[in-house]
Amino acid sequence: MELRVWAPDTIGEITHGTDLGELIVTHLPDLADGDIVCVTSKIVSKAEGQILTATDREDAITSETVRLVAKRTRPDGPPLRIVENHLGLVMAAAGVDASNTADGTILLLPRDPDASAVRMRAAVRKRCGVNVGVVISDTAGRPWRAGLTEIAIGCAGLTPLEDFRGASDTAGRELSVSVTAVADELVNAAELAKGKLGGRPLAVVRGRGDLVLPIGDDGAGARSLVRLGESDLFSMGTAEAIEYGRSLASPR
Repeated sequence: MELRVWAPDTIGEITHGTDLGELIVTHLPDLADGDIVCVTSKIVSKAEGQILTATDREDAITSETVRLVAKRTRPDGPPLRIVENHLGLVMAAAGVDASNTADGTILLLPRDPDASAVRMRAAVRKRCGVNVGVVISDTAGRPWRAGLTEIAIGCAGLTPLEDFRGASDTAGRELSVSVTAVADELVNAAELAKGKLGGRPLAVVRGRGDLVLPIGDDGAGARSLVRLGESDLFSMGTAEAIEYGRSLASPR
């Protein structure tokens, strides 16, 4: 097994209306069948006009919030809110971001990143005649772990979850719970090439063509990676859970 990951330089600034399909084929001219194109969500947001003035940040977080998970006060700014946003993602500040954008502006996440990935995949197919997978990523924190990683928030033409249940391990035992979030793994491999400060929002992962779906099949999308309802065992912060439990307790 061998993977190759690369990210082109000199992409330039993305503005509202930028043709991302054209951007991909211009800066990645050597794409081949089975390649996986990884795209930073910020350039999708910019191209789709998901830009607001920075003074609207707290209101934007509120408007993007479906459910408050946890809220903590901070001495040096507005409260930190961990929320579920309209994409079903649980993120700090609903994914509203003020980095890598013009002064005085903030970025919202794409409204439908799976659909955005579908459009980019179709554009690459039309312009280059190759069958690729497309994954859109954003940066997120994780419970109980320091540091940020990438997560797939949109994908097309790709199997986002690799299901090993029913297969046998090296000792012959049948696997019963092993489902790997390969879309997340791919965007983190891509991030090592893109870098956080390098101005490289596109990357290609080559070597996992087995995950790329046939032409005409865009797959389940990154939405299938989201845990909601009964499968979400950590649906609220600790303080919020304690307060909720108290509210259910019978009065003495």
